Amino acid sequence: MLYIVRLKGKESWPELLGKMGEKAVKIIERENNDVHTIVLSEDSPVTKDFRFNRVRVFVNEDGVVTIVPRIG
Repeated sequence: MLYIVRLKGKESWPELLGKMGEKAVKIIERENNDVHTIVLSEDSPVTKDFRFNRVRVFVNEDGVVTIVPRIG
């Protein structure tokens, strides 16, 4: 059986590309308080499972967001 879940609030943050990771976390959690964010190095291995309450913020060695943060 397939379940479709409608998410509340924003689901992605393309405007945060190039911003500092920690600042991005604050913006994401302010705009969608149903999610938890985690900052990861852009080359970190990750699982492929989808979670409706998780946003990964990938940053480079300078702490700058390099991939569009999105729910997943």
